[in-house]
Amino acid sequence: MKLAIDETRCKGCNLCTKVCPYKIFREGKRLNRKGVAIPELDRPERCANCRLQKLYGRQLCGVCQLTCPDQAIHWIEEEPYEPHKVAIEY
Repeated sequence: MKLAIDETRCKGCNLCTKVCPYKIFREGKRLNRKGVAIPELDRPERCANCRLQKLYGRQLCGVCQLTCPDQAIHWIEEEPYEPHKVAIEY
């Protein structure tokens, strides 16, 4: 699973940057065509839902998705064998 932000729906409220317990978002600096700064994925490999959702067979976090008033955050399936970075924390 991979986290994605729909730039056409996001209004740049940055609630996702404030509520994410894993701090995977940061406030964006690049403006989209509407003139809104879209949040950027800073460290998406820390997202528990991206890493472990298939293993546990259920959604593990999703606070960012639940909090987003524009429903701009969702997960997409990755291609098989797509390389990705994994963070291990102690």
